[in-house]
This record gives sequence, structure tokens and C-alpha cells, in this order.
Amino acid sequence: MPTSKIIYLGDLRTSATHLQSGEQIITDAPLDNNGRGEAFSPTDLAATSLGSCAMTIVGIVARRDEVDLSGSEISVTKIMSAEPPRRIERVEVAFKMKTPTEISDELKAKYERAAHTCPVALSLHPDIEQVFSFEWTVGA
Repeated sequence: MPTSKIIYLGDLRTSATHLQSGEQIITDAPLDNNGRGEAFSPTDLAATSLGSCAMTIVGIVARRDEVDLSGSEISVTKIMSAEPPRRIERVEVAFKMKTPTEISDELKAKYERAAHTCPVALSLHPDIEQVFSFEWTVGA
């Protein structure tokens, strides 16, 4: 069964529908590649998927340890190559991890290792540099 259906809307814009849930995403070509830059570009989605996937895997591991990471945030920076061909050269994923109580350095290291094992991280071309950084805070 297909995962999604994509319709080209014209003017370098698509509408992608997740078939199981019906959720939709609009993409637009970026300003620096003839688009309007009014929505995620396909390469924005690829970079964002890395951060989302890594957090999901960390969440799965933390749930097993009964550690709540709700409220954690991720900032993703996508860097495109300066020379042709146009491609993602580097993705920086900055995690601001939030825990309700202090956790051990051992658990932090475990979660940081888990982030690098997400399916998106393991699926991206090895020429794409993946840089993960973590900042840990305690608070509600």
C-alpha cells in the first residue's frame, strides 16, 4: 500500500497527503531555487525529518526508562552545497532536552547515542554531514 499521494499544484508547489491519516503537507521551491519559499521545500522536509526521527527514537528509548522528555525542542539547520549539483551538504540538529528531574550522565549518553540510530540518519547519503548537539535542562 502506498504511503502518500503527491499532487503537483503548479508553480513549483506540491500537496502531499499521508494516506493512513489524511494529514497534508504543502511544499514550495525555496526562494533561491525559483520558488516562493512559502512552505517547506522538499530538502527542508528531509532535514526536518532527521530531527523528528532522532527525537522519536530518543523518546522510545526514554519511555522504556520511564523518563519523560515532553517539552524538549529541536532546532534544525539545513546547509545546501555551494557548488553544483544542488544537494544537502550538512544538517545541524540542536536538541534542547528537558527532563522533569535530573538524569544521570549515563542516561544522557544513551539517549544521545540513540539519536544517531534513527532510520532517517541511517538512510541519508554518507556525504551529508549530520551534526547533533545536546543541551540538557531540568524543569517543568
